[in-house]
Amino acid sequence: MEKYKNLVFKAIYSVLRHEKDAEDATQEVFLKIYYALPKYSSQGIKSWLTRIAVNHAIDVKRKKQRQQEMILEPDDLPTLSSPEENVVLPLLQKEQRELVKSRLHDMPANYRKVIEAYYIAEKSYKQIAEEQQVEAKTVETKLYRARNWMKKHWKEDDFR
Repeated sequence: MEKYKNLVFKAIYSVLRHEKDAEDATQEVFLKIYYALPKYSSQGIKSWLTRIAVNHAIDVKRKKQRQQEMILEPDDLPTLSSPEENVVLPLLQKEQRELVKSRLHDMPANYRKVIEAYYIAEKSYKQIAEEQQVEAKTVETKLYRARNWMKKHWKEDDFR
């Protein structure tokens, strides 16, 4: 461990770009290495260690991204108690929806269609798939890519 800890840490840090996460992942990698030692076949130890480290770092990064991508559905919103709040929430949602509609023209056409169908027309994956004559999984992929496009090109402050 002492001999290769810097090698493993640098490999992980190059993927994660966060020191604390890289430290945690380094410890996890050394556990993986320990359990994988019987499978080691005397090839280059550094490349073997680096491959395990980078693969683990990529897994950690994907897991973090999936956790950040969780979307709050309308059913998940807490119920409001007072009648005034029950009136305000739909108005705010409508205002937000109108703001998004106004920005949709900036988006590539294939993403715009699926976003409009899912979020504005509130259609299911199945309905969208039937209309666009594609599989439901394709609709899911398009929505995922459209959300990523929005995260990359739109700022949250633009919608306040």
